[in-house]
Amino acid sequence: KYHKNSETKRMLVSSIANRMMVVKSLNQSTKRISVSIRRSFSSKTGKEGEAKKSFFNDVHFWANAGAAAGWGMSGAAIYDAMQSGPEIISLNMTGVMLIYSSLFSRWAWIVSPRNVALSACHATNIVAQANQMRRALEYKISKGETEEVKEIGKKGAMVAAVGAGCVLFGPMAQTAIASANLGPISTVSAAAAGPFTVHFWAPMSKWLISGASFLDMDRPTDKISLPQYAALTATGFFFTRYALLVVPINYTLCSVNVALFGSSSYHLGRKIKADYID
Repeated sequence: KYHKNSETKRMLVSSIANRMMVVKSLNQSTKRISVSIRRSFSSKTGKEGEAKKSFFNDVHFWANAGAAAGWGMSGAAIYDAMQSGPEIISLNMTGVMLIYSSLFSRWAWIVSPRNVALSACHATNIVAQANQMRRALEYKISKGETEEVKEIGKKGAMVAAVGAGCVLFGPMAQTAIASANLGPISTVSAAAAGPFTVHFWAPMSKWLISGASFLDMDRPTDKISLPQYAALTATGFFFTRYALLVVPINYTLCSVNVALFGSSSYHLGRKIKADYID
């Protein structure tokens, strides 16, 4: 009887152990299947994320598109200088473009990620627009409009002086205001895209371009540059998205490009309608 009881106990223990091993094996198999499913799902999600990033959320795509549109502006100025007479040159737009490209050449260099192509195209545009300004002024002088040329020269000197003052004394003013504990004023002054940085003033220069377009709403279509306004329209379109992907995010740049796209596409549409439809 004693031996029978011992044998029964051994068989029971062995049976329990076997069952525990089976349960353990099932648990391990379940874990492996679960991990495999998670990895599969994660891989699919990653691929989908990469697919999304490769277009709408890819800062490099929009950076390159914006740079291409920027080169279009430089190319438009060079093309107009070679193919068109100086009478079509808008002094308002040319002056604004000089300020705009000066600021954006710097902005593209310090923004993250750095956009070398965009910075280079704006440096090129400075030279091209300066040449356009020279041609326009020489044309006015040849027509005897020397007083207007002198007035333009005075305005240009004032803008240059204000710009130099901002570059020289801006950092000191920012430090003083930011450290003065003036609440929201100090906070805004110290912001990465605040009013003492090129991240703020580069978009503001684009407001000048939009403003120049709005001031020229009734400009005769024969004096509208098709290449220039095609490039400006493309710039407004691409930079609307690009501004939301850079660091720091620039909502001012986004809003101004919405306005730029609207004003430039209006003039572009007028030009196309007058030259190719009517």
